[in-house]
Amino acid sequence: MSTSKPTLVGRGYLTPFLLITILFFLWGFARSFLDVLNKHFQEMLHLTLTESSLVQAAVYLAYGLMAIPAGLFITRWGYRRGVVFGLLLFTIGALGFIPCEAIGAFAPYLFALFILGCGLAFLETAANPYSSSLGDAATASSRLNLSQSLNGLGCILGPMLGSYMLFEQKSGLALPYGLMGAVVLLVCLAFVRFPLPELQSDCAAMSAHPESLFSVWRNPTFVLGLTALFIYEIAEIAINSLFVNYMTDVHHYPKMQAAHLLSQGGLLVFMLARVVGSLLMRRIPSAHYLFGCALGAVVATLGVMLGSFGVALASLLLIYAFEAVMFPTIFALSLKGCTARQVKHASSFMMMTPIGGALGTYLMAHVAEQAGFSVAFLVPFAAFLFILGYTLLLLICKS
Repeated sequence: MSTSKPTLVGRGYLTPFLLITILFFLWGFARSFLDVLNKHFQEMLHLTLTESSLVQAAVYLAYGLMAIPAGLFITRWGYRRGVVFGLLLFTIGALGFIPCEAIGAFAPYLFALFILGCGLAFLETAANPYSSSLGDAATASSRLNLSQSLNGLGCILGPMLGSYMLFEQKSGLALPYGLMGAVVLLVCLAFVRFPLPELQSDCAAMSAHPESLFSVWRNPTFVLGLTALFIYEIAEIAINSLFVNYMTDVHHYPKMQAAHLLSQGGLLVFMLARVVGSLLMRRIPSAHYLFGCALGAVVATLGVMLGSFGVALASLLLIYAFEAVMFPTIFALSLKGCTARQVKHASSFMMMTPIGGALGTYLMAHVAEQAGFSVAFLVPFAAFLFILGYTLLLLICKS
């Protein structure tokens, strides 16, 4: 009987793992760049906080509408073609900012963001299950957290570059998004030339009959995990989207300093916590680790709502530390019990969950305008409380 320790990445899969992890960086950069757009559009087009939340609504609505078609496309044509198609949509959406700047209206920008979001939905639908499958099932959570760590690096650089170009250089949106589109197109060409190996489980997925799309709903672990991911996205995306406004409106930070605190404070903590979590979960059961993080996030959110300036700021950064492992860990836990043919379909449904971020951002922005940010943080507080209940239920069922 073999007692060898499960490897993090399976033999022969290191290069595909490294290549697919680049995608995590790209969508992390694109999504975090959105977090400076709210403030930029508020000033450029004289929008309210609630109106500017349509930036997130446009992108994450695309996730809700495109995730299932993306899963069906990937099931039929494979991971590599799904990635290439997603990168092409990403490129079109980013380059679309060039004519949008000439038009100067909000609606065309929202349409370009929607196309970009469709591309991101394809990428995430393909990359998350692919990364989690490139090795032993026992290390899936750890492996996905490691991939998501590079996503964290992209999240740091997004608002950093965005604030520099938009707030300091006042370059407009055509330049940063034009450069983004050019880089993504180069990555697309790399994937065209490099054949990603289709995994053995894909063979079963390719032959799945149509009803298998919904057969995954018979798995209660998946249904509960899907709900938890949706609720989690409400908290994570809302906090990121309104971070700059929170710091400028409540604590009177200059917008450049607020954006730097987001990238070099909150999102740096987020990335480091994912790396640490990836390592620790090789020794600590992922459900136990997730429970501790959920409890910490609940307490930290209370600190933001009730604490003085120093306590509130420290608590806000702690939220980033505690929430860092939640998405990839819940994602991996939700796939347990799924058959090989169900994994791609399960990923499709789970990639619809960022639409919760559009809802969370709108709700939090509306409450902030009506009652202030201290009350608005009730939105992520309730979300983290749900995640705490979810993890507690997982532990009870396993005991």
